[in-house]
Order: sequence, then C-alpha cells, then structure tokens
Amino acid sequence: MIWQSLPYLNLLWLLPGFLLLFAYAGWRRRRALARFADQAVLARLTKAVSLARRRWKQGMVLCALGLVILALARPCWNPIEQKVSRTGRDVVFVLDVSRSMLADDLKPTRLERAKLAISDCLEVIRGDRVGLVIFAGDAVPRCPLTLDYGFFRMMLADVEPRSVGRGGTNIGDALRTALKDVFDSQERQYKDVILITDGEDQGTFAQEAAETLGKAGIRLLAIGLGDEQGTPILVADEDGKRDFIRDGGELVRSKLDSASLRKLAAATPGGRYLPVGTGNFDLGAVYRSLVASAERRKLESETIKRYEEKFQIFALGALLLLLCEPWISERRRV
Repeated sequence: MIWQSLPYLNLLWLLPGFLLLFAYAGWRRRRALARFADQAVLARLTKAVSLARRRWKQGMVLCALGLVILALARPCWNPIEQKVSRTGRDVVFVLDVSRSMLADDLKPTRLERAKLAISDCLEVIRGDRVGLVIFAGDAVPRCPLTLDYGFFRMMLADVEPRSVGRGGTNIGDALRTALKDVFDSQERQYKDVILITDGEDQGTFAQEAAETLGKAGIRLLAIGLGDEQGTPILVADEDGKRDFIRDGGELVRSKLDSASLRKLAAATPGGRYLPVGTGNFDLGAVYRSLVASAERRKLESETIKRYEEKFQIFALGALLLLLCEPWISERRRV
C-alpha cells in the first residue's frame, strides 16, 4: 500500500483536537446544568438522555473526518506492472549571445526575442530532450540534454553577452561544441541543432562545422534574426550610460547574413534556413512542423508499477457515517 498524497496524513492530528473539543463541550454542558438544578433534579431531567449514544455520534463524526483525510491522501494498492516505452528526438538550441544580438531591430533586442521564443517553444515540446549552447567569441554548453524543461528555463533565463568570456561571433565553434560536448554518440540521425543568430561569423570555419554535422546525420535548422541593411548596437557601460558601439568614430551596424546561414543549413540532411529578419516568428510552430513531425527513435523502455487508487472506499465510508449519524437519537430506548 502506498499514499499518493502522503502530506495529507498530517491532518490526522486534527482528530485528537476534535476529541478534546468534544470533551470540553461535555464539561461545559455539565457545568451549565449544575448551575441550573441540583443533582437529584438533574438525574430525573437527564434520565432519558443516553451518554453512550452521544459518544457514539461523536465517534462517528470523528471516524468520518479520519476517513476523509485518508481519502485525500489517496491510498493505493494492488500494483500492476506495466512496460512503458518512450520516443523522441534530441534537440540542442545554439544561441548567439554576442553584442550584435543587442541590436533593437527586434524589440526589445534580438537576444531577448530569441530567449522568449525558445521559452515559448518549450510549451509544445513533448518527450524530446533539449540542450543549450551559448556562444560569442567562445562557445559554452549551458545546459546538457535533459527532459527537465524547468531546469532548462532556469539556465536560459539569465543568459547575456557577459555569460561568455570573449566577444565575437564564432558559429563554427558553437556547432562543434554542440556535436562534441552535448550530443552523445548514439543514433545521431534523430538529432537536431536549432541555431539562432544574426549570422555574422568571424572566420571559424562554420561551413566545415556544418558539413561535419551533416555527415553525422544531424540536421541544422538556422534561424536568422536582424535587418539585412544593418542596425546600430546600443549598449550600456559600467555606469549604466547607454550609447551606440563605434569603431574609429563610425557607428558599427550589425547585419543579418542570410547567405551564410542558408549555406550552413543546406550542408545538413533536411536542413532549413528560416529568415525571420525583423518580423515576428513563432518558434513553437516551427518546432511542430519541422521537429515534432520528424522521425523519432524509440528510447529506453522501463517497467513501472501502477497502483489502483482506492480513495473511493474511504470517501464512501465517510459519507455513510455522516448520513447515519443524524438518525441515531441521544435518547434512551423506553
């Protein structure tokens, strides 16, 4: 026998409290009667009252309360073994956190929009393991492959450009990190990389890294954020003063490099490039159409024990006691 909601059993401590309450009520009743008449008169007045019946009624109420508490704790027994199989894919989000992602051509910034999109996407994921790699000048595995979407959200929430030690945009290193440090070596044909970036790679052989993913059977879905004409990058210094990034007095403008991202995606089997630009995008819809509908591998199966819930028995017992209690009279039988 097991209890599905074990903490409810702590409510059983209410029963001694009610028992003391009944005892106190009886003492107050006797004290009030003693002020009303002397013992000889009281004996005649209360002759028809059965204290045993009164205690039976109180006991039935206490038992009903106890049975309700036991029902809330959801007792189960009669275990039945059941084999459960799970299917799914492994998906690694590779997120660009470089300073170019602070451009505000997507509000509030490219980076914040990407984080919101990933978080919303988790709402539609069912049974797939997810991981996270963030990158700028370096690539950092932020979250290993997991089914704990709450933990994934926590790792995603405080991601910012300072989460990576070196500035830049090294897409090739990020793809290699996902391949070597996040994915395992088994059945890579059931794996996807979702790359979210503005595509301004800085000479890290990203094309070769994408081709390596393709040879391993891993699909790359590239999502390009930003204006292809270029957008100034507004950042804050240590004092909180905000200003645009400049190089030699000239404004630095971050442009979406669609051509490079399209080539990266084409290097993998079934790869796709989605040019979001500065428009709205629903990553959950993308996931449903491209990932959730894809072939899925059968993951490890396990045998679990399912118990039959029996709270109905206790609830029925409590109901019968409460229905019967009013029909028991406190008066003695003549």
